Amino acid sequence: MGVPFPLRLLVAGCYLLGVTEKKQTNLRLAPDAVEAAKQAAKARGLNLNEYIEQLVTEDTTGARGRGMAAAQRLIDTFGDFLQALEDDPGRQPGDGTPTGTAA
Repeated sequence: MGVPFPLRLLVAGCYLLGVTEKKQTNLRLAPDAVEAAKQAAKARGLNLNEYIEQLVTEDTTGARGRGMAAAQRLIDTFGDFLQALEDDPGRQPGDGTPTGTAA
């Protein structure tokens, strides 16, 4: 019998767009964790599945760790300057310089 034509076209289109097969799983999360994840996903323009998949991918490929290390280098280099800006939001450019030296 085979797959009906419209469905064949949809499946073929998915492969052309690089969509890969997905595996369904169930998670048990605290209600506040689910709500926080939904809000974070929405803020990034993602659905919940895409958001969780992105988190797992970043965590397991080392991308998250590299990003955190880069953020720490920025804090180490410019932390005092950034803190001064946060403490005085009306501060104008040129009122101070970063205290660290760029690597």
